[in-house]
Amino acid sequence: MKEPRYLFPDDYMADPSAHVFDGKLFIYPSHDWESGVPENDNGDHFNMKDYHAFSMDDINGEVIDHGKILEVDDIPWAGRQLWDSDVAHKDGKYYLYFSLKDENDIFRIGVAISDKPEGPFIPQPNPIEGSYSIDPCVFEDDGEYFMYFGGIWGGQLQHYRNNKHLGRENFPDDNEPALCPKVVKIADGMLEFAEEPRDLLIVDENGEPITQGDTERRFFEASWMHKYNGKYYFSYSTGDTHMICYAVGDNPYGPFVYQGVVLTPVVGWTTHHSIVEFKGKWYLFYHDCVPSNGKTWLRSMKVVELEYNNNGSIKTISGVHELDRVSVEGGKD
Repeated sequence: MKEPRYLFPDDYMADPSAHVFDGKLFIYPSHDWESGVPENDNGDHFNMKDYHAFSMDDINGEVIDHGKILEVDDIPWAGRQLWDSDVAHKDGKYYLYFSLKDENDIFRIGVAISDKPEGPFIPQPNPIEGSYSIDPCVFEDDGEYFMYFGGIWGGQLQHYRNNKHLGRENFPDDNEPALCPKVVKIADGMLEFAEEPRDLLIVDENGEPITQGDTERRFFEASWMHKYNGKYYFSYSTGDTHMICYAVGDNPYGPFVYQGVVLTPVVGWTTHHSIVEFKGKWYLFYHDCVPSNGKTWLRSMKVVELEYNNNGSIKTISGVHELDRVSVEGGKD
């Protein structure tokens, strides 16, 4: 597969987290819809209400929609906005970790459980103690599980320092180290943190932290971790500069050295992804807004093959193809 493939044209699905369970690809996206909420920098127009699960036996095969697996009304502590999620498997159980605002409009991370990868998932009565912000990614490494999370602007990470809520926004100056994504080990029971979340430091080739003003390299949201040839690859979105970048480290905690761009800007504002190996090849799952003619709040998930160079670097993938340009330009005429 050299050209991207749209996976589910019947509805708008975004932020696809892909995993291989039971020899199949399972995809867990967020679910966009026309909420009628005006666009703003806090992302209030992304007022998602539920999740679906999808599966594929083959990368070019049928995409099966397993239907609704969790919705806001199922969750006892829910406020609004069911954002990005991820799923992990341990000891025959599947754990769905999700971002959701509580009744005070503060993002927390919750967990729901199922006996099957396709759900449905039953939520716990409360969010994970000590959790905050958005975009959980769960990564298994030699039997231990780690969560990576965080997002600035609408993701509220700028409201925290040392895992404490400041009650206000506090961004570093442009020449200061950027706000960091968070990493935390998950306890054996998979329902709580085993420790306090730590900063995940992204540094340049000289070992200096990426600065807040370096918007083409600093972290914004959309954490993802995968392992390739013994190295840990942390990838993420730069947000307002619209790229997926990556950094490489020697352990799950980092530090991670910035390496380059995985995906150039797509049609739309947000870009959010996952990377997974399936049947001997690597794939990038992501979304854009081509099918909705550029409506940033109505995104569609797609997949394309991801390739490495001999030195382990990732070959940059173009976020916009000629057919994308034609489609969007045609839709606006």
